[in-house]
Amino acid sequence: MRKNTSMTEFVILGFSDHPDMNPVLFVVFLCIYIITVLGNILIIIIISVDPVLHTPMYFFLRTLSFLEICYTSVTLPKVLANLVSESKTMPFASCAIQMYFFLFFGVTECFLLACMAYDRYSAICNPLHYTAIMNKKVCFQLTGGSYICGTLAAMGHTTFVFTLPFCGSNVINHFLCEIQPVLKLVCGDTSWIEILIIVAAAFVLILPFMLILVSYICIISTILKIRSTEGRHRAFSTCSSHLIVVTLFYGTALIMYLRPKSSFSPDVNKLLSLFYSVVTPILNPIIYSLRNKEMKDALRKTGMKVFHPEK
Repeated sequence: MRKNTSMTEFVILGFSDHPDMNPVLFVVFLCIYIITVLGNILIIIIISVDPVLHTPMYFFLRTLSFLEICYTSVTLPKVLANLVSESKTMPFASCAIQMYFFLFFGVTECFLLACMAYDRYSAICNPLHYTAIMNKKVCFQLTGGSYICGTLAAMGHTTFVFTLPFCGSNVINHFLCEIQPVLKLVCGDTSWIEILIIVAAAFVLILPFMLILVSYICIISTILKIRSTEGRHRAFSTCSSHLIVVTLFYGTALIMYLRPKSSFSPDVNKLLSLFYSVVTPILNPIIYSLRNKEMKDALRKTGMKVFHPEK
């Protein structure tokens, strides 16, 4: 194949295999985007205005909600534009930018979820020293560290992929510029590139995942030692929402990245990407609102202030 070193744009196929479904998909994705953004903004506002929620756990949850808004905004606006536009093209530089921010917010979320697990570990396993361990400085340091890891991983992956030579076709059979579909356009044998990507993905996915796993092993061990049923239920309820979000996010992300690019069909790849980049962000406010008593109480109090200010 001839190397195409002057490629200026890509064609994002998206969901063009089913053009008759475009109007329906547009409405569905638009509703998902609006609900995701509004739901996570609501969480940010509730946590900011309610002094009861000014704790490390909700500090991290507020950051997570911000990341979910950004994460979804990297993908869905372009998906919506492609569904109503005849042109499916994306400039080379725009594709690289989208990949960078998609990886940046995704990797940052991976490490932030690990920070949240450490927070729950400290609260349940070391309750007497919790306020000293998880002080404001530590919370900012952990969050800043998550952003730094996201920056380094995104910059490394994006620079590596977009300095490779591309051949022939410029058609990306996906709805965004993700690593796996873009690699299919690279010249020659890319098996060694896949190995490097998997090794890098193992670091940014497995490392925080192992930290989360160890934290929850310690948490569960501590909870089982609590004698009262009510005490065990109260302790577990403080981390059940986080555990659900971790399972949803990591489950699909691990399947997506820790495998060769040829393992699944393009349609399966799109479905997996949709799940952790679109479905998980919309579930975040729902999970934390419905399964968290403090959040429900804060929502109720805020609602009373807004709709019944005289009370």
